[in-house]
Parts: sequence; structure tokens; C-alpha cells
Amino acid sequence: MGTTTPSGLPLRVGVLGASSIAARRTLPALRDVPDTVVAAIASREREKAERFAADFDCEAVHGYERLLQRDDIDAVYVSVPNSLHHTWVNAALEAGKHVLSEKPLTTGAADTGALARVAAERGLVLRENLAFVHHGLHRRVAELVAQGRIGRLRHVDAAFCFPPLPAHDVRYRPELGGGALLDAGIYPVRLAQYFLGDDLTVAGAVLHDDPVSGVDVSGSAVLAASAGQIATVGFGFVHTYGSRYTLWGSEARLTVDRAFTPPATMAPVVRIEEQNRTEELVLPAEHQFAGSVAAFAAAVRETASTGVDSGHPAWAATTVRTAELLDAIHKSAVRVTSAEGP
Repeated sequence: MGTTTPSGLPLRVGVLGASSIAARRTLPALRDVPDTVVAAIASREREKAERFAADFDCEAVHGYERLLQRDDIDAVYVSVPNSLHHTWVNAALEAGKHVLSEKPLTTGAADTGALARVAAERGLVLRENLAFVHHGLHRRVAELVAQGRIGRLRHVDAAFCFPPLPAHDVRYRPELGGGALLDAGIYPVRLAQYFLGDDLTVAGAVLHDDPVSGVDVSGSAVLAASAGQIATVGFGFVHTYGSRYTLWGSEARLTVDRAFTPPATMAPVVRIEEQNRTEELVLPAEHQFAGSVAAFAAAVRETASTGVDSGHPAWAATTVRTAELLDAIHKSAVRVTSAEGP
């Protein structure tokens, strides 16, 4: 069985990896959510661990193995390079720790499914930190669609793109699971699942490979839903910034901008366009990383109390299907290159 948390005390979270996303988004959420506390941070680099620990008022640990051996850690947040997720998430589960892993959970569907099974067998909570699904914006949009506000949903169009990264960035290293599909493509693919369900198939795809680094730096795919709807998704890091989706219905079109990475202070706007009328709905600002952390902590509390993570089956089915769709895009894509590079 998994680690339990003393009643009334915050969930003690150890951190594997001192990454940029951890420092900018997840660690502040772990610090600020009342039900969690950052207990220790481990890095392969002693100085980096000490720097992060000073910033978040916790203990520095040199080496991931040492952190997993600690008895004062209830759960682990994994934020190492993509290709190492499977190894260290599995090690944390084997050590009896609940795990919140940075996305993607692994670099392939088989490994993702294997981790989901290990978590279920050991009675541990495992979640992927795909934070946007915890923002109330998308729940409100789903309610509008269910209420028929745009008529019948016919087409989902979504994209997440941003400018080129520094040349040394880990996302340009294929051996560490780099590339735009895993880093950015996961967002619009999961968005398509969010509105159309998990029964999607890849109808076609294109990936633009960088001849220098060897990773895909952009791409597009067409997904088909079993009910007949179509989704088009775009992603990459050779573009100006864009993070948006449009839901085309039989009676109106609904558009959301800054969809995947809204600032915690930003009040998102939902724009609904009909033939002769446009409406804008302004929704409350939310910290989606805090929402992800809080949902994880709540699942751990439930599991400690009842012995069952009731959310695991649905989460695992959707997460594994996302990985399968990413695999299918990678395997079926037409590959293009250009001399200009990223």
C-alpha cells in the first residue's frame, strides 16, 4: 500500500529535478496550496539543489535516490527530462510514494500504461501535471457546448506554438525526449479529447524535423472522432506565440485565446460568434497549476482515507489514450525539413 499522510498535516512533497517549469509554476503552487508543502528538492547538481531549496525554504538533497529513501516524504513531483520520466516515476512508485509527474508522463504509450498499472497495483496516486485541464475556463466551455450554445459541435481546431528556444534547451535533444510533439503537441491533442472524448483516431499528420538537432520542431495532425467530428491540431516552437482553440458548431463558433498557459491573474474571455451577433463572456482568473496540485493532494487524501483512488481508472484511460495518439502521430506523420533550421 502507499504512503499515508497524517490527518490534518500538509502533504509532504519531495521534488526530483530542478527544472524551469518547476521553478516558475509547480513549486510556487506546491508552496502556496494549503494542503501541500515542499519538503525537499533533489538534483544531480548539488549547487542547483541548494539554490532551489533556498528559494522554496526546504532541504536540498544531492541525488534522486536519496530523496526516495526518505520517510518524511509522502509524495514526489517528477520534473526531469522527458526520457527519464518512466525510470524515476517507476522508482518513486516502487518506493511507495504518490507521484505527480511533469507532462508527458512518458515518451510512449506502452510505458505510460505500465506506470498506470504499477500505481493501481500499489494503491498509489499517479497523475500527469497537464495543468490546463484543471482550469474552470474549459469546464465552463464544456457546459456551454452541452447546453447547445453553439448548436452541434462539428469541428475542434486547437494550437499551441511559441518562438524558438535557446540552442542548449533540452527540448532540442532527441535522446532526452525532446521535440515539439511531446512538449507542445500534447496540449491540443488532450484538448481534442476533452471535447470529443477518447475515441479518436489519427487521420493524417505532418512533422517538421530540424536537420541540426534531429527533433521535430513543429507539426499538425487531423483527428477523427467516432461520432463524426473532426479535430485539427497544430504545435511547435518555430512560431510566434499562440495558445488557442476554436469550437465550430452548427449555429455558432466559440473561441478561446491564451487557452493552455493563461497567467494566474488573467480573466479568460470566451468569444461566441453567430452570424449576426457576437458575445464575450469574461470568466474568473484561476491558477491552473494550483488546481492541478490541489486535485493531486485531494486524490492522495482520498486514497489514504479509503484505500482507493476513485479517479484512477478514468485518468489512466485518458492519459494512456493521449500517449497512443501521440505515438500514432509520430509513426504516421509525413516528415518535412527545411535548410533554415529552427
